[in-house]
Amino acid sequence: MEEENELIALRRQKMEMLRARGVAPFGQSFQTSGSIAEVREKFAEGAPLRTAGRITAHRNMGKSHFLDLHDATGRIQIYVQAKELGPETMGTFDLLDLGDFIGVEGSCFLTKTGEQTLKVHKFEVLAKALRPLPEKWHGLTDVEARYRQRYLDLVTNERSREVFAKRITILRETREFMQSRGFLEVETPMLQTVAGGAAAEPFRTHHKALGLDLYLRIAPELYLKRLLVGGFNKVFEVNRNFRNEGISRKHNPEFTMLEAYWAYADFERVAELVEELICHLAQTVAGSLGVEHRDAEGSVTRRIDLTRPWRRARYRDLVREVAGTDWFDLTSEVRRFKCHELAVQVSPEMADFQVTQQVFEKLVEEKTFDPLFVTHCPKELVPLAKQNAEDDTLVDVFELIINGQEIAPGYSELNDPQIQRERLQHQAGVGPQKLDEDFLLALEHGMPPAGGFGLGIDRLTMLLTGAESIRDVILFPLLRPKRE
Repeated sequence: MEEENELIALRRQKMEMLRARGVAPFGQSFQTSGSIAEVREKFAEGAPLRTAGRITAHRNMGKSHFLDLHDATGRIQIYVQAKELGPETMGTFDLLDLGDFIGVEGSCFLTKTGEQTLKVHKFEVLAKALRPLPEKWHGLTDVEARYRQRYLDLVTNERSREVFAKRITILRETREFMQSRGFLEVETPMLQTVAGGAAAEPFRTHHKALGLDLYLRIAPELYLKRLLVGGFNKVFEVNRNFRNEGISRKHNPEFTMLEAYWAYADFERVAELVEELICHLAQTVAGSLGVEHRDAEGSVTRRIDLTRPWRRARYRDLVREVAGTDWFDLTSEVRRFKCHELAVQVSPEMADFQVTQQVFEKLVEEKTFDPLFVTHCPKELVPLAKQNAEDDTLVDVFELIINGQEIAPGYSELNDPQIQRERLQHQAGVGPQKLDEDFLLALEHGMPPAGGFGLGIDRLTMLLTGAESIRDVILFPLLRPKRE
């Protein structure tokens, strides 16, 4: 800490020395020839180009210097020669540190090793870094520090930059894919008077001017379905949802979902759409339908095969595979005892369907890595889905599992207002939700049969980048305040 304080003091001293020379340590705008990646594309021997970035390396050769400039798109080498700039400008140059931002104007040349390099004719100081970057350019080794100081993680960790570049691509390609299939992108309220669309604990807030208690949305579903009532046949939203629940490797209180509804379709057609979308994203982002996950040393830890067609299996059949063919013939008490034998923890307050769901999550979901559409789930699990025509204890849905976690649920949507009211009343009896009467009123005006799905963008990014924690794919995940 004492050494760091000395470095900070030295940088502040250099800042004042720049001012004494008439150089602003925090400069003005600087027109460039494009990002560093674009400058590298435009590179041609002898061509004049302008670029800007952060100094991340400095090799002092005496009267000549090689430096690396970085931005989010990449790195370029610059060459500074004392006789080219003159003593006055070199005096300013000597006050620069790693981490400083500069803008340079120069001419292109290739070094003896073929490195694209700009020979600097002029430079401007754009921003003085008053604190040093993480030591020796190795990046942040403290995992929590990477999340708290994401800006430093992005500066020093190429892997982290790659992950977020891929996330950006996933979002862009998702929108383009949906729009190319005729879906309209819409926006629905994030502040809602009733937290509906899922069984989850909401965040509460209050609007002073209207005197209203409000909730941050847990899902956009009920508003998107209102648009089906209004005549929009294909709609989607890339939305932020908020759930006041636990934090884990797979869960963050604020997360991103793609949610879409397709009039006159059903869950099976929606499953085909989701399969096509994810394969398109895998080819675009990962370059293959074989996605490899690697450890910190680069060794492959898991290979996930996204080759189509993906397996589809019924919920009850999957449970029977892991818990015994007689599972659904057992009494509630015997099932709970068998959970002990299966090393699946259940609690006395769990309903019977929740006990089965616990078996499913621990022995099926968490152990399934290649894509699996789990279909025909119990109606208690999905109150907004249409009942199966042949078995009214089931609903026509899928849960897409990849990499040991649910990536996307999809439904044949329930459009009977009376049954919907009964389902929501049952759900409200065991959770924090109250009925959304406006949504039920909309249903009474008629909603066409439809298929819908939600796709977790964060978990999908984990899948396609090999990230092991949801915090690695969210720029600024929620953390406890740091203790001083």
